[in-house]
Amino acid sequence: MAKTDLKIDIRTSPYIRKAPTVAQIMRNVVYALLPLVMYSVYHFGISALALILVTTLSCIATEHFFCKMSGKKSTILDASAVVSGLLLAMTLPPSFPLWMGAVAGFTAIAMGKTLFGGLGFNIFNPALVGRAFVQAAFPVSITTWTPALATERFAEFIPSTLAWPFMKPLPTEEWSTQVAVDGFTGATPLALMKFQGIITDSYDLFIGNVAGSTGETSTLLILVCGAYLVYKKMLDWRIPAAVIFGTAVSAGFFYLLDPAKYPAPAFMLLSGGLMFAAVFMASDMVASPVTPLGIFVFGCLVGFLTVIIRLFGGLTEAVMYAILFGNAATPIIETYTQPRIYGARKKKQDKS
Repeated sequence: MAKTDLKIDIRTSPYIRKAPTVAQIMRNVVYALLPLVMYSVYHFGISALALILVTTLSCIATEHFFCKMSGKKSTILDASAVVSGLLLAMTLPPSFPLWMGAVAGFTAIAMGKTLFGGLGFNIFNPALVGRAFVQAAFPVSITTWTPALATERFAEFIPSTLAWPFMKPLPTEEWSTQVAVDGFTGATPLALMKFQGIITDSYDLFIGNVAGSTGETSTLLILVCGAYLVYKKMLDWRIPAAVIFGTAVSAGFFYLLDPAKYPAPAFMLLSGGLMFAAVFMASDMVASPVTPLGIFVFGCLVGFLTVIIRLFGGLTEAVMYAILFGNAATPIIETYTQPRIYGARKKKQDKS
C-alpha cells in the first residue's frame, strides 16, 4: 500500500480577520492617487494644483453641508469625498476655471452621492456624475486644452484658471503658443487622431508627455499605483483587465477592417483617460458588478462603448459615458450573471 504523507499547517491566531473599513480603503486609494497628482502638477503646473485643491475641498464641503442639513454625523473623515474630489480633478483639463471646478465638486457629491442616500447606495461613480454635468454646462471650457510641460507652468496660472464666476474665461491660444515647449501642442492625441489623422507616438502616450486632462499622466505610473491597490486587496484587478481586454478586442476589430482609417489597439489603450478610468473609476466598488461573469461583461461593455464613441461619436473622449452606461447596466448584468448555487438545479420554465 502506498504511503501517504500528511501535512499539517500550524498557524497562530487570529484565524478570523476583520475586513478593512471604508476609511482604510479610501485612505489607500488616496495614497495610490498621490503619485499621479504630483506627476500631473509636474506636467501642468500650479493651475493643475489649484484645480485639484478646489475640486477636493468642494467635495468635502458639500458632503459636510448635506450631513449637517440632514442631522447626520459628518462623514468627511472616511475620505470618500477626498477620493471623489481627486478623481474629478483628474478628469478635467488643467485650464478649467476654478469656479467651474467648484461647481463640478458640488454636483458630484450632491447628485452623484447624496441624492442616492450616501456612500454605498450610489449607482453611478460620483466623480463621473460631476464631470458629466460640467461637460454639458461648460462645453467650451471642458474642451480647452493647453500643452504639457509649459515653460511658465510654475510661475503663472493658465489665463482661464482664475476667471470670475459666470464670466467668460480668457482665451488660452496665445498663451499656449508662447509657453509651449518645442514638439508639444495643446491638441490632445485623441483630437489629433479624430480630426487630423495623426497618431501620437506610443512612447509619449506611455510616459504621459501629451496634452489632455489633468489625469492623462503616465500609463506606467497608473499601472504601478493600481498594482499597489491590488497588493493591498483594495482593487479587483479583473475589472481594469476586462476593460483593457474589451477595448483591445473592439479596437483590433476595426483596425483589421481598415488599418489606414482606424488606429491600432495600442493607441486606443494608451490615449486619453482610458487607463486611469479603467483602474480608478470603472473599479468603483459600489457601482460595478461583483459576479465573476458580470465583471467580464461590464468591462467588455465599457471597452466596446469607449471605442465606438471615440471612432463614430462627436466627442473625442468617451470613457466617461461608457462607464456611466456600464454603471446603469450593472443591476441588469448582475441579475443575469448570478452563479448557480452548488447542488441546485436550474428551474424549468412552466410551459402551461
